[in-house]
Amino acid sequence: MAGLKSLLKDTAIYGISSIVGRFLNYLLVPIYAASMSAASGGYGVVTEVYAWTALLMVVLTYGMETTFFRFVNKETENPKKVYSTVLTMVGGTSLLFAVLGMAFLQPIASMMGYADHPWYVGMMMIVVAMDAFQCLPFSYLRYKRKPLVFAGLKMLFIVLNITLNLIYYVGMGGSDVFYAFFFNLICTSIIMLLLIPQLKFGGGFDTSLAKRMLKYGYPILILGIAGILNQVADKIIFRHVYPGEDAQVQLGIYGAASKIAMIMAMLTQAFRYAYEPFVFAKSKDKDSKVMYANAMKYFIIFTLLAFLAVVFYIDILKYILAPDYWSGLKVVPIVMMAEIFMGVYFNLSFWYKLIDETKWGAYFSFAGCAILIAINVIFVPIYGYMACAWAGFAGYAVAMLLSYFVGQKKYPIQYDLKSIGKYVAAAIALYLVSEGLPFENVWVLLAIRTFLLLVFVGYIVKNDFPLKQIPFINRFIKK
Repeated sequence: MAGLKSLLKDTAIYGISSIVGRFLNYLLVPIYAASMSAASGGYGVVTEVYAWTALLMVVLTYGMETTFFRFVNKETENPKKVYSTVLTMVGGTSLLFAVLGMAFLQPIASMMGYADHPWYVGMMMIVVAMDAFQCLPFSYLRYKRKPLVFAGLKMLFIVLNITLNLIYYVGMGGSDVFYAFFFNLICTSIIMLLLIPQLKFGGGFDTSLAKRMLKYGYPILILGIAGILNQVADKIIFRHVYPGEDAQVQLGIYGAASKIAMIMAMLTQAFRYAYEPFVFAKSKDKDSKVMYANAMKYFIIFTLLAFLAVVFYIDILKYILAPDYWSGLKVVPIVMMAEIFMGVYFNLSFWYKLIDETKWGAYFSFAGCAILIAINVIFVPIYGYMACAWAGFAGYAVAMLLSYFVGQKKYPIQYDLKSIGKYVAAAIALYLVSEGLPFENVWVLLAIRTFLLLVFVGYIVKNDFPLKQIPFINRFIKK
């Protein structure tokens, strides 16, 4: 239990920084939505360029985050040498990418459809190169169990970025998409400077170690590409398969509405930051499988709670967006369920990482990605961005199920499926009840949905978090 408490403590710190950070980052959505009308397609540009950025991040880190944690926790490896070797590798490839990107900027921008605005692409290429390199010192902070430093730097970036955007888009009334990328470049550069103390090359570069790390990491790169394509492929290919002339407009509406569903991504990311080093560090413990099973159960419980909270209060949350984006709100429940599947898939992924068979992750992710792309290509011309939402749902569901069934043969873990199933059934039932309420008054709906949410919270407390076990509250119960 001590290990699980440590995980919860680190998750709380990472979670607070991630959730608060993402919440603050949400300020950019109403800022952009108010400054760039849906009809202008400006937010569509932001959505597409950032989708490419996410894909390139995976390519430029090529699995070295996970590889770092795997090798730095091996008793046979020198931690300093592991860190300096991987830092040199990722730093070198990131620099090469930035140099080549600037050398061929115009043809690359033209190929992407931004010939008139090449620096939209240029700035983000420099940003993604720095971000990829920064992943290693941030991983080092996680390894050294310095969540406060990690969280502080992440929060500083967000606060600086939001402040600059507020000054230009709100204070000065600007609307130029260029500055959305320019401010990101400035803030990323500042964080790069602040991370210099974490750049420790003293362990030297070990060629043999680098080869072994690349051998371990390349399947993670493949599965990472497939995994990120599950998240961004719809946004990258949308303009190329949507038949209407307003493709950029529709993409902007879909991208903005999907942001409301990203609370699930916050929880998954917060959990990942603490869970990845925890898993590898605890892999030798006798009760490790029990802790993995418990972590899965609690992850699902709280993501279901988050799902219900968002869909129940969508009538309030929609004001994050300008009214001309509200037509896309129907994708929110679908995208959130897809995010839950992605989170479960991430939890399941550790069995093949722990037995050094990361190729399985590539198989599962590519299967899900193939389904996602096929659904987008076939159905986006007919159903527009609704097909994008269902494609993500189907892709992650397939990857999740494949990983579970194969994992039970390769590295069996006794998950509490009965209890998890009851929570899923309860959440679905409450959601369907809320959707079927015959009231038009928003306040009546919110009141009833609040009651339904409390029912789910009560079910959680009754079954897995009795009040008498919660610090402080148990004192009042005893009295």
